[in-house]
Amino acid sequence: MEMSTEIGILLAYGFGILVLYLLGYLLLVPIKFLLKLLCNSLFGGVFILVINRVADPWDIHIPLNILSAILTGILGLPGAILLLIANNFL
Repeated sequence: MEMSTEIGILLAYGFGILVLYLLGYLLLVPIKFLLKLLCNSLFGGVFILVINRVADPWDIHIPLNILSAILTGILGLPGAILLLIANNFL
């Protein structure tokens, strides 16, 4: 084999590894975002349920619906606190 053929094969392997790395990175970023959104939604939903149970004697209630789930999913615990403040004190 000639030297140029070996360098070409080496460059092709390097380019293939780079493409696989970039493809894996592009697929991993949305999965991380969706997992973070899911974890925040679950934690926010549990926080809303706990607040509804604990604050029931004082008639403090946060409705658990699609809008509150989306808000707590995007903002997390601060979103649930924002819902608590907005729903009961404004």
